[in-house]
Amino acid sequence: MPMIASEIEALIVAAIPDAVVEIRDLAGDGDHYAARVVAPSFAGVSRVRQHQLVYKALGGRMGGELHALQLETAVPSGDHE
Repeated sequence: MPMIASEIEALIVAAIPDAVVEIRDLAGDGDHYAARVVAPSFAGVSRVRQHQLVYKALGGRMGGELHALQLETAVPSGDHE
């Protein structure tokens, strides 16, 4: 059963409370999403580790309920976020 965008966002925010999450359904099928996750807590954390934190927040749903996730992570930059 596919996941809905709000479920993905809720899981990420539950694990990374200071995150601002934007989710886009890439194919309209509930299986292929793009996520942009911006969090002050990512400061000083490598991009690889940031991605690992997001995937951990999804609790093993990648490859099952969530088929594909194009992921972008960032630290807020001034007033742009």
